[in-house]
Amino acid sequence: MLDALRNAWHLPDLRRKILYTLMILGIYRLAAHIPVPGVDRAALQELLRGQTPAGQLYIILDLLSGGAIANFSIMAMGVYPYVTASIILQLLVPVVPRLERLVKEGGSEGRRKLEQYTYFLTVPLAALYAIGQANLLSAPGQAVLPNFGFAPHQLLPTLTVILTMTAGTMFAIWLGQLITEQGIGNGLSLIIFGGIVARAPYNLAQIWTSNGTLGILAFLALTVITVAAIVFIQEGQRRIPVQYGRRVRGYRIYGGGSTHVPLRVNMAGMIPLILAQAVLAFPAIIAQFFQYSSNAILASVANTIVSVFSGFSDIYWPMYFVTVVVFTYFYTDVMLQQMNLADTLQKQGGFIPGIRPGKATEQYINRISRRITLVGALFLGILAILPWPVQAVLQVNVLLFSSAALLIVVGVVLDTMRQLEAQLVMRHYEGFIR
Repeated sequence: MLDALRNAWHLPDLRRKILYTLMILGIYRLAAHIPVPGVDRAALQELLRGQTPAGQLYIILDLLSGGAIANFSIMAMGVYPYVTASIILQLLVPVVPRLERLVKEGGSEGRRKLEQYTYFLTVPLAALYAIGQANLLSAPGQAVLPNFGFAPHQLLPTLTVILTMTAGTMFAIWLGQLITEQGIGNGLSLIIFGGIVARAPYNLAQIWTSNGTLGILAFLALTVITVAAIVFIQEGQRRIPVQYGRRVRGYRIYGGGSTHVPLRVNMAGMIPLILAQAVLAFPAIIAQFFQYSSNAILASVANTIVSVFSGFSDIYWPMYFVTVVVFTYFYTDVMLQQMNLADTLQKQGGFIPGIRPGKATEQYINRISRRITLVGALFLGILAILPWPVQAVLQVNVLLFSSAALLIVVGVVLDTMRQLEAQLVMRHYEGFIR
């Protein structure tokens, strides 16, 4: 691996891509320290200590923003509105006939159009996220943005916050696209990856302060085991054999041969975790508006809901596990419908030995997919609730050890290694993966 890295550095074009990627990540990290106008830094630090349900909720949002919410910077929402818009459109493709035709028949132009729709949807979503985050931070008792509101004298500061945060999100998306087009790896994933890695020293210092050397060793050992399990499951696949019939045209024979269709054990990636967190966080976000109600009963119910759905209650973790498993099956089925493997094989003259083309092939692929998805769904569910026992043992809120963080880190590293390997193989060098 070190030899391959040295070879990549010695190639001028690859060296330029690597330096360009590092430069863009540096720009993003600098922008992540520019605060939104009107932020009370002392109140923000008190909130992010994680000792309240609201603090727990913002620690999750801090992960998805790449660490930018710790300063409540212009990048506080990160690329999360874009990820949400992308997921919404993917879920709408099988439902909306126009989007389905665009994906199936549009080719590269259809993909470009769908990407354009994603950008259009990101802007209003980013504005809504900005209003939601700022409104929660300006609530009584945690007035991080004391001048935020919709009273006549607060309209200008409020509009400034919304426009600044929305512009920050679009700037982060643009930086990610620059990395994707001219650098190495997936830019949006690398931006979140950079935020997670940047917080690693702080998390290790927390463990050192609370548990000493034994806590550091236990944390590192558990992290290594978990990463190895993630790699094993992420790379696991079921290969369905496919045979192509021969066609004779004149004196030539076309087609023939055999190959396979790889079905991954975890085809959904980390999307079920994001969806589950969003669904379970929604009741807490709504309930926070009623925490300081003058009605004692309403305030008590709101406090209970916030406590349960922010990770403070033991009931939260079984709900999280079940939600992740359900969303894993749901999202995998959506992806299989979009891939339309049975029709593609039939059009290309391929067939699965012993299975009729068409509907029978589709049912066979769905049956195999649901069977192997059980392993992936249970693994994601266990990975999702892993911080529960870890935090109970180490007595510290470890952001680095969250399931989404580890999946992002491992996925980004593997994807970047594959891209570097492909560049090296084109130049007749050996890659990372043997």
